[in-house]
Amino acid sequence: MPYTPREAVEKTGFSLDTLRYYERIGLLDSVERNAGGQRVFTDDDLAWLGILRCLRDTGMPIARMLRYAELARDGDATFAERAELLEEHDRELELKIAALRDEQERIREKIRWYREPPGAHIRGRDVVGSA
Repeated sequence: MPYTPREAVEKTGFSLDTLRYYERIGLLDSVERNAGGQRVFTDDDLAWLGILRCLRDTGMPIARMLRYAELARDGDATFAERAELLEEHDRELELKIAALRDEQERIREKIRWYREPPGAHIRGRDVVGSA
C-alpha cells in the first residue's frame, strides 16, 4: 500500500525532516516518487523505519545504524555480521538498563525518605542514604 510522506510521519513518529535526512544519508534507501516528485512510502519502507525507530530510540548511533543498513542491503550473506552488531547493541542496552535501575532505586529511596513521618530523620538533611 502506498503512503504519502504525511502518512509515513504519522505511522512512524519520525518528522518529515528526519525522513528526508535518513534518505539523504542512506538509511532510507530507494524511496519511490510519484509523477509529481513526491515521496511514496511502501509497507516495506514503513517496516524498515520501524527498525530504525527501535535502534534510534535505544540509543544506537547513526554511524552504526548506517553500518546496519549497509549490511542489510548486502543481503543474506551478512546475517552473522548483522546479528553481531545487534548483539553488541543489546549488551550496551543491558548496561544502560542496569544503570537506570540503580538510579531508579536512588529515586525510590528519596521517595521513601520524603514519605517518612515528620521527625523520623534529621531535620534539614536531604541526602539519600543519610536518613
